[in-house]
Amino acid sequence: MEKRYETVFILTPVLSDDQAKEAAKKFKKTLTDLGAKIINEENWGLRKLAYPIQKIHKAHYVLMNIECNQETLDELEHAFRFNDAVLRHLTVKTKAA
Repeated sequence: MEKRYETVFILTPVLSDDQAKEAAKKFKKTLTDLGAKIINEENWGLRKLAYPIQKIHKAHYVLMNIECNQETLDELEHAFRFNDAVLRHLTVKTKAA
């Protein structure tokens, strides 16, 4: 069954704006290849972090609202975990509109 999720991930500031967009595009492709539906995607750009992570004070933020099954979500989480450009990520289940 397809459920809706909201995922936010932050990418290292070492990446340029274009590289950050390309990384987000790669995650988006991973999702669509597995049959997920991207409802909304927002690139918040380079922002100051609430607290330093690995002595980094700024990062690229990306938000995605997706509709997918658990296997697709697990694959996305796996992709986040093994990508060095991703500093943090958070996915929460949302109510269907």
